[in-house]
Amino acid sequence: MADPSAPSWYPTAAYLYVLHLDGPALAWEYLRRHPDYRQDWRRRRPDAGHRWGLRLLENPALDARDAHPAWFPDHDAVLQLYPDADPPSDAAAFTLWHLPGYKYLIHDGQRLLLVSRWAGGCLRFALAPDLADGMAYVYAVRASDTSLARCQALSASLNQLAAAISMLPVALTRPRPSLSNLLELHTLQALDATLAGASLREVAEGLFGADVVADDWHADSALRARVRRLVRRGNSLMHGGYRCLAQLPLVEQGRAAVPAKRP
Repeated sequence: MADPSAPSWYPTAAYLYVLHLDGPALAWEYLRRHPDYRQDWRRRRPDAGHRWGLRLLENPALDARDAHPAWFPDHDAVLQLYPDADPPSDAAAFTLWHLPGYKYLIHDGQRLLLVSRWAGGCLRFALAPDLADGMAYVYAVRASDTSLARCQALSASLNQLAAAISMLPVALTRPRPSLSNLLELHTLQALDATLAGASLREVAEGLFGADVVADDWHADSALRARVRRLVRRGNSLMHGGYRCLAQLPLVEQGRAAVPAKRP
C-alpha cells in the first residue's frame, strides 16, 4: 500500500504511462509543467498559444492520456486527409467508425483534428473541411526539403493504422521498456520532484530507493551525478527543449533552449 504521506511525485508507478508516449505526447508532458505556461492558462489568454507552439492553449492539469494539444505546425506523424478529386472505382472511403480505438474530435479554430487511441497505438488526423464520412480520400504530405522524412513518417503511421484495423488484439504484450523510455520516466519524475522543492538526495530516494542511496550517495558518486543530469535535462526540456519532441522550430531563450538529447 502506498504511503499516504509521500509526495505526489514519489510513486514511480504513477509515471508508467510515460513509457508508451510518442514525441508529441512527451512534448506536452514537459510543456504542461512550465510555470509560465500554467499561468497563461489560468489567465485564459487566447493569443498565448503560439508562444508555446500550440494553436490553442490546453489544460495543463490533463496528462498526455487525456490532453489533445494542437501543435503548430503539425508533427510529421499527423495524417492529413482530403477528398479525392479523381477517385478510382475501388477507392477506399473515409469511415470514422472504422478507425480503431477511442476517438476524440478537436476543433483548433481552422479545421477538425481527430485523435484515435488504442492499446499500444495512437494516430492523429487533420481533416479537411470538405471531407465527409463515406467520401474517397487521399493522404497529403507537406512539400519541403525534408519531404522524404515526412513520407517515411506517413508510411509508418499508415502501417500502424493498417495493422490496428486488420487485427485488434484481445490481450497485448509489450517488450521491456527501452532505455530511452526509462529516461523519459525518470526525467519527468525528477522534474516534478524538483518543482515540488525536493533535494537531489530526496529525488534519488524516490527514483532508486532509500537503500541504494544509503549505499552510494556521496559528493563524487555516479548516482549523484546521474540525478543531477536528470534534473538538468528535465528543466531543459521544460524550458524549450520540448519543441524538438514536437518537431517545432526552436526559440532562442538562452542556454535553456538547447534541446536535451535522447540516447
